Amino acid sequence: SNTRKAACEDPNYAYLYAMNVDECARGDTRKAACGEPYYAYFYALKADECPREDTREAACKDPDDVCKYALNIDNGPRKDTRKAACKDPHNAYKYAEKVDKNPREDTREAACKDPHNAYKYAEKVDKNPREDTREAACKDPHNAYKYALNIDKGSREDTCKAACKDPQYAYLYAKDIDKGSRENTREAACKDPKYAYLYAKDIDKGPREDTREATYKDPEYIYKYALNVDKHSRQDTRKAICSKSVECTYLYAMHIDKGPRKDTRKVVCGDPKYAYSYAQNIDKDSHEDTYDAVLNTEYEKKYKKFIKNKIKEEII
Repeated sequence: SNTRKAACEDPNYAYLYAMNVDECARGDTRKAACGEPYYAYFYALKADECPREDTREAACKDPDDVCKYALNIDNGPRKDTRKAACKDPHNAYKYAEKVDKNPREDTREAACKDPHNAYKYAEKVDKNPREDTREAACKDPHNAYKYALNIDKGSREDTCKAACKDPQYAYLYAKDIDKGSRENTREAACKDPKYAYLYAKDIDKGPREDTREATYKDPEYIYKYALNVDKHSRQDTRKAICSKSVECTYLYAMHIDKGPRKDTRKVVCGDPKYAYSYAQNIDKDSHEDTYDAVLNTEYEKKYKKFIKNKIKEEII
């Protein structure tokens, strides 16, 4: 019919026509659906409800669809579908896991073209470490770390070196695999203030010059280092934080110095909000600098009320 002929100009509509109008498979709608691997797969699954050479051949043009074809229509492995799946690392791994249900050199080799799928192949298919899957996983710090943790279940120089290309995984490698500090993991962690701080807190369990200095790029971690690692104030951490952040300088004065200082007060006076809070919670009194900082701002009225209440308390 004219409607079927029109529908067959597009693989999607050819498939839908077969399913919803013809309600059966036909050569013309099948041929049209085979114009795209996705619809070839669904035609075989829903219309034919069985494998055919033509739908399989069409599905083989896409690794994702051919993997599903082998699993759900052929219900088993074939040389042609496996070869097609191996054009993509993820589908090579999935074919080995779900269709072959066994490792093979060809699927492993294909999976090893991507670090994550090399790791997954080792975990789900080989279920053991191998030099080739490890080497492939080591091209990415995350997968090198996971390979060491879940497959080797121990530390190796190659996985450690690979993990150390990213501060996060250097820290995690030291924490979860080495379960202790090493010069190379610490040095790598120190490339990021967050992981320098975490390394000092969780792995070294104490302060060092290198981890402390690594936090100086980020005021949040200067403050956290002083609070949780040094556990006391230092001239260098105070100086570093004063040059970076009004908020963190206020927090440093409040929780680490636990009292006022000329240098921290000067910094917080750059922001009326923190100038007011400094007067209220740290100086616990009026100061010319903090008062000048709040003048003609929304905090001036609050500041005056705070001083007025303080005077009343002192009188009482």
